[in-house]
Amino acid sequence: MVEITESEPRFKVFFDVSIGGERIGRIIFELYNDIVPKTAENFRSLCVGDKGVGKSGKPLHYKGCKFHRIIKDFMIQGGDFTNGNGTGGESIYGEKFEDENFQMKHETPGLLSMANAGPGTNGSQFFITTVPTAHLDGKHVVFGKVLKGMGVVRELENVPKSGENPSKECLIDDCGQIAEGEDDGIMMVDDGTGDLLPDSPEDSDIDFKQHSMVKEAVEKVKAIGNDLFKKGEAKKALRKYGKAIRYLSHADSALDSDDGNSDEDAEVKKILISLYLNSAACKLKVDQNQSAFKDCQEVLSLDKGNVKAMYRQAQASSGMKDYENAKKTLTEAQQLDPENKAVTGELNRVKKLIADKKQKDKQMYAKMFGQ
Repeated sequence: MVEITESEPRFKVFFDVSIGGERIGRIIFELYNDIVPKTAENFRSLCVGDKGVGKSGKPLHYKGCKFHRIIKDFMIQGGDFTNGNGTGGESIYGEKFEDENFQMKHETPGLLSMANAGPGTNGSQFFITTVPTAHLDGKHVVFGKVLKGMGVVRELENVPKSGENPSKECLIDDCGQIAEGEDDGIMMVDDGTGDLLPDSPEDSDIDFKQHSMVKEAVEKVKAIGNDLFKKGEAKKALRKYGKAIRYLSHADSALDSDDGNSDEDAEVKKILISLYLNSAACKLKVDQNQSAFKDCQEVLSLDKGNVKAMYRQAQASSGMKDYENAKKTLTEAQQLDPENKAVTGELNRVKKLIADKKQKDKQMYAKMFGQ
């Protein structure tokens, strides 16, 4: 790997990103201008917009450009500022330029790489990896990495999609270069809840090998979520529970699973069960039944006989009008806990819905064949 000298600091640039018109945060990139100077300069200039108008008649600038293609567990792609759909784009050198070199590999999430249509077809389109993608080595030029804002990348990765196309508009609202020594513009601002943790664990300075440190952070976020839920702010509470789950999952990959500490494992399992149950409760409130069903499935994979998870999963099934599955789940829950009034009440409600539907269908068929 080429070393950087003090006289040649790597460029730092940024994107301010919005999803569906809502600003979600800033991504800071470091560019490898010491390794692929031509490719890095192209991206830097397109962030700054200092080359005027291109051959297409459009400004050579990423500002206002879409992320038009997103594939979960792979990458997010953008940079087509001429057509906005992956068919266009233009470099500062003309329409296309050569592959500079393939020295850097696609070894980690958060790498910047050039999108292309084959050898020597680089323009302005780029992608950010969300997982290692070794199969792209030797085919796409890696020219930078995410320094901060991986949480924003993850939020883009998980946006609702139709195929590979985001269902909500994902935009680069603003972009530019950060001078050496200049503040990067990322501040952890209290959102009014007292939560100062970054959305993504990858942006946090927590030592994820320290169980007590992770537990303290997760419990604090969970408590904030509980307070929001009690206040009737289910959507905000859901974000907190989701964050806490991400932090625990990240810690699970960092901790040594073979250390034999069964007490810590049991503690993590208990917290995860509580978080998924709370998340499911929030999703039921905001009519995200399918996702609530999946949260309950996560709980049941950890604790097969969890009656609360079965109860909420049945509520989710009922919300999706799958009354027979709801009845089946509630019947199983009642067998495990016959004295549970909530389960009994919900089972009676579902049975009535099934009976009412049968009666309605019977009347409809009678009218159809009675004519």
